[in-house]
Amino acid sequence: MVRRYYDLPSLTALAIFEASARHLSFKLAAAELNVTPGAVSKQIKAIEDELGVPLFVRLSAGVSLTNAGEDLYGVLSNSFSRAAEVVRTIKRGDRTKNVTIACTDAFAAMWLIPRIADFWERFPEVTVDHLISDNPRDYRRVEVELRVRYGLGAWPDETAELLFDETIYPVCGPGFASKHRDATAETLPDLSLLHVDWADPDWADWDEVLRRAKIPHGPNKGRRFSKFSVALQAAQADQGVAVGRQRLVRHLLRDGRLVRLTDLEMPAPGGYYLTWNDKRLLSPAAETLRAWLRKVAEQERQTFESASNF
Repeated sequence: MVRRYYDLPSLTALAIFEASARHLSFKLAAAELNVTPGAVSKQIKAIEDELGVPLFVRLSAGVSLTNAGEDLYGVLSNSFSRAAEVVRTIKRGDRTKNVTIACTDAFAAMWLIPRIADFWERFPEVTVDHLISDNPRDYRRVEVELRVRYGLGAWPDETAELLFDETIYPVCGPGFASKHRDATAETLPDLSLLHVDWADPDWADWDEVLRRAKIPHGPNKGRRFSKFSVALQAAQADQGVAVGRQRLVRHLLRDGRLVRLTDLEMPAPGGYYLTWNDKRLLSPAAETLRAWLRKVAEQERQTFESASNF
């Protein structure tokens, strides 16, 4: 019997582990790979038995990775990404003309898409694919080369470059503002607040805004949304007050669809970063898009700095 050259578990088992770790779900991994959840569990147990350590912690609502699981997933994710890129290059024959960028729904709709027509006009030979998701685990998908993330600038295995920072303040529709023209920062907790249930802890919502402003408040009242863009639509419809992010709502303020309420304003705890895998060579198309994003971000920073001087 010939011994396995690399002394690794089977590729089938490793592929099942990678999908399970990426989804943090045996069920979703099974659906992706077109096998049964039982088959996934069997393969995961086989790897854990071979390695002699658990890779997952089984929870009532899914699974989480152990330290050993995180280590193995980091290596496999990078290796599978590079292998997939080589396969795509072979199929395509030329990897210089296609790039996938990932970002949130809010950033795509309110910042990137309104500006990217300039990129298409300048570089018509480059095809940009957009992976738009509010789940940061989707950003690890093999086709993604560039990401725009909001946060503090530190993500495992990624180089992060600050595009621009952010300022936050309350916004609402003109009708709501007229009805509550006497509102102050201190009375905000008494109004209908529009909350965004956000997975990223760096994304400040009403509770953090009020705490940072040292405004006493009890349990947050108002409506809750899973997307920032939908909360802003509710604000435009005079349904309450949202936490506005200057980079994303500036055009809505300019067009009069939103207005600022009270003089409360503060720097956001995080910023918008352009990131890429630090163990993966970017394609020429990705380098072209990265250079364009850097240029547009620099122009925007200069615009904001000039406006703040007046």
